[in-house]
Amino acid sequence: MATIAFIGLGNMGRPMALNLVKAGHVLRVFDLNPAAVAALVAVGAVAAATPGEAVDGAEIAVSMLPAGLQVREVYTGAGGVFDRLPAGGLCIDCSTIDVASARDVGNEAAKRGLRFVDAPVSGGTAGAEAGTLTFMVGGPESAFSAAKPILEAMGKTIVHAGGAGNGQAAKICNNMVLGISMIAVSEAFAMAEKLGLDAQTLFDISSKSSGQCWAMTSYCPAPGPVPTAPANRGYAPGFAAAMMLKDLDLAEKAAESVGAATPLGHLAAQLYRDYCAQGDGGKDFSGIIQMLAKGA
Repeated sequence: MATIAFIGLGNMGRPMALNLVKAGHVLRVFDLNPAAVAALVAVGAVAAATPGEAVDGAEIAVSMLPAGLQVREVYTGAGGVFDRLPAGGLCIDCSTIDVASARDVGNEAAKRGLRFVDAPVSGGTAGAEAGTLTFMVGGPESAFSAAKPILEAMGKTIVHAGGAGNGQAAKICNNMVLGISMIAVSEAFAMAEKLGLDAQTLFDISSKSSGQCWAMTSYCPAPGPVPTAPANRGYAPGFAAAMMLKDLDLAEKAAESVGAATPLGHLAAQLYRDYCAQGDGGKDFSGIIQMLAKGA
C-alpha cells in the first residue's frame, strides 16, 4: 500500500479519498475546509497544513481542485507538490480543467523527473461514493500504468485517452454531449406535457426508440420515470448546473483554440448560463427542464 497526498476534499474529493483509505492506503490530506479534513482524519488520515506538507513522506499525489489556476499553483508553485515530491513520484490530477493547463503541468512534471497524468472523472457524487467512477486519463503510458491501480480503488472504468491533456479533452467532449442531450430531453418532456402526453408514456416510448440516450434512461429530467434521478428529489445535485456550465465553457474555449465548430455546444452553454443566472446553479443540471418548461 502507498502513502498518498490527497489535495482537495470537496463533494467529489472527499468520497474518493475515503475509498483510498478503505483500500488500505495511508493518506495525508489537505483542504481549505477544516471540516472536510476532519472527516478524513476521523478514518485514519493525517492532516496537513499546506499542499506541500501533504506531500512530505508521500510517493503519490492525488488532487481534485476547482480550476486550472489552482492546479498550476498546487503543483508548480513555490513549495508545492513538484518541489517536494521525490524524483520518480506520481501525480494524478482528477480535476476538470482546461486542456492547456493540464498539458503545461504535465510537461513541467516531465522536466522535473516526475510522472503526471490528468485523470478527470465521470459519474458524479454517487459514483464517487460507490467507487464506480470512470477515469479518462491523459499522460505517458508508463505514468498511466503506475496510476491505474490507484484509480481502480476509486473507479470502475479506467481509460487511457492518450498523451498529456487528452483526459481533459475526453471529459469536455463527453460533457458537451451530455449538456446538449439533457437540453434536448428536457425540451421534449416539457413539450409533451403541454401537448397532454404524460411523462411516463413518453419515456416508455422514447426510451425504446431512436430518441433513447443516457440523459433520458438513466437521468430523466421529468419526475417519475426514473426513480433514482434528481428530478425525484427536488433536483438536489448529483452534478450541479454550475459545474455543467464550467465544463461547457471549457469546451467552448477548447473549440475556439483549434477552430472546431460547436454551435450546439455554444447554445447549450448559453442556456446553462441563463439557468445559473436565475440562482439555480446549485441545483442538478437536469433541473434546466424547469426553466425550459416556462418558455425561457
